[in-house]
Order: sequence, then C-alpha cells, then structure tokens
Amino acid sequence: MRDIKILYVDDEQNNLNSFKAAFRRSYDVFTAISAKEALEVLGQNDIHVIIADQRMPELSGVELFKMIQEQNHLATRMLLTGYTDINTLAEAINEGHIFRYITKPWNELELDTAIKNGFEFYKAKIELKNKVEELQKTNDDLNRFIYSISHELRAPLASALGVINLAKLENVNKENKTVAEYWKIIEESCLRLDHNLSSTLQYYKNTRLVSAIEEIDFERLISSLIALHDRANHFVGPVQFITHFNQPLKFYGDAFRIEIILGNLISNAIKYQKPEEPEKKIIIDVEVNNSDAIIVIEDNGRGISIDQHEKVFTQFFRGNYQEGAGLGLFIAKEALEKINGTLTLKSNINEGSVFTVIIPTA
Repeated sequence: MRDIKILYVDDEQNNLNSFKAAFRRSYDVFTAISAKEALEVLGQNDIHVIIADQRMPELSGVELFKMIQEQNHLATRMLLTGYTDINTLAEAINEGHIFRYITKPWNELELDTAIKNGFEFYKAKIELKNKVEELQKTNDDLNRFIYSISHELRAPLASALGVINLAKLENVNKENKTVAEYWKIIEESCLRLDHNLSSTLQYYKNTRLVSAIEEIDFERLISSLIALHDRANHFVGPVQFITHFNQPLKFYGDAFRIEIILGNLISNAIKYQKPEEPEKKIIIDVEVNNSDAIIVIEDNGRGISIDQHEKVFTQFFRGNYQEGAGLGLFIAKEALEKINGTLTLKSNINEGSVFTVIIPTA
C-alpha cells in the first residue's frame, strides 16, 4: 500500500506527528501545517487522498477543499473534525468538496478503511477521466475524417457537374430524349450528393466553430440564400418568393450559424413543394427589435404530419420523404441552440409549413 500517497493537513504539529507515526508504514504520508503548505505539496506530488482538519486559522478544511476542487485536482478529499457542524458538513458533501468526514479523535481502523475507500474512489475518477479523453480523441479523429472525406469527395463531384453543364450548353444528344433523360438523372443525383456533402461539412463546422459576431443585414443575406437554393433546387419548378423585411436597427449575431439556419429552412421550403401545385410560393417575414430577430418562413408545400413535428429535428429523420439526408433541420436546431435561439413549427400534411425562428441579438 506504500504506493498510496496521503496528504494530512492540520495546524497542530502533535496531530501531524501522530498521524505520520500511525500510517507511515502502510502509506506514503505527506504532512502540512497550513493550507499554503498543503497547496505546495499538492503542486509537487501526485497525491491520492487528502485529509484535512476543519478548524485551522488561515483557511478551514472545507475552504481548502473548495480551492483544490476549483483547481480540478482529482485527489479524494476527507474532512477531519472534532466538533459537529451539520450545515458545514452537509454543504461540503453536497457540493462535492469532500468524499466523507471523520470525527476527532479518529479511530485508526476506521480511518484506515476510509483511506482505502478514498483511494478506490480516486482510481475510479482517473479511469473515468482517461475514458473521457479517449472518447474525445476518437470523436475528434472521426470528425476530422468526416471533414477530410467530404472535401475529397466534393472535388470530383464538382468536375462531374461541370461536364454535365458543358454537355447541356452544347446540346449534346438533343435529339435523343432517352439520353437527355439520363443526363437529367445524373445531374439530379450529383446535386443531391453535393447537398448531402454540404450538410455534413455544415454539421462538422457547427460543432467546432467558435462564434464570430458580425453585423447581419437580413435582406441581403436572405436574398442571396434564395438565389443560391432556388438554383440548386430548380427541378421543383418556379417558386414565387414574397419577402418582407423590417430591420430598423443594427443586428449583431453569429453570421455563419445564422446562414446555416436560414439556408436549411429556405432549401427545405423549396425542396418540399408539391409537384402538382400551380402556384408554389414561400413567404419570408423578418422583424428585428432591440432584443432579437424574428424570422417566419411559410410555404404551401407538402407539409409535415403532426406526429412527426418533434422527429423532424432528429438526425437522419426523413419522414415520408426520400429527398435529402435528414440533416437539414437537425443542423438548424443544433446551430440555434449554440446561439440561444428557438425554432418552432406549425404544419400539417398537404397544408404547408410555418417555421418561426427567434435569434437573440449578440
């Protein structure tokens, strides 16, 4: 057991001598006569269990343990007290400052058992810490792999789309409707893959990127998003956009995440239009006040059944539709949570959808 390192803190030298005499044969014992000296010992040694007297002139045992806890030291903390202070002990235990307390004068067998239990608790915390670090490393490696592979896949995909556009410009196989239909299928598949890769990259960046606050011009941002996603989803046919912007004040926020949120909502509003609808339309209303921006995006598309309202915000959920990767609304919700925003949905099947986004100003 000599590999167990114990620090005993007490302002009375006789108590320090008695403790060391009782346990030096079983454990590697360190002693300190003050809180300051105890912190110095902790800084120089890998201590497993700390035992401190509650009544000390500079800092009490509980106050010392609070300091140690704030420094994220994993040593198991035990309080030795010669009097009963229920409130102090309850607070110390409930807030995690101490593992347990022992009354003075201490019983050698009881204290020895407490030390052994405290060391087992220390080992469990170290094992948990190592597992968490291992899991974090695995997660980081996976995220880097996703980001890398997504980038690598987009390069040949962009080349394929370029060739398709050239073929369309040169009217290749104009007379052969079957071949032209094949080109259309290839283009749709490439665009769908490009969208899925973009969603993957958005998810990666959203989990990693630190918020960068910028001034947001909603009219300019939303107009550019409409143009971008209307071109990307041109297979649904023409869509009428009705926009209203009331932004009398400057608004500051996380531009990257706000673009992700609104981009996904606008893309979905276009993508999930009803093919048979003769007047496809999307209404976007923006109101900015002193505290937040309220953006309402309404469409007359296919809608979402009430029983799926919560599920649509989960990862990879596509409901009754096969388009997309089931990431758009999940990413939008995740991004909103990072900027303390909210997203609500009103929809029913074949009745269109209304998404209301509230983003607090930064």
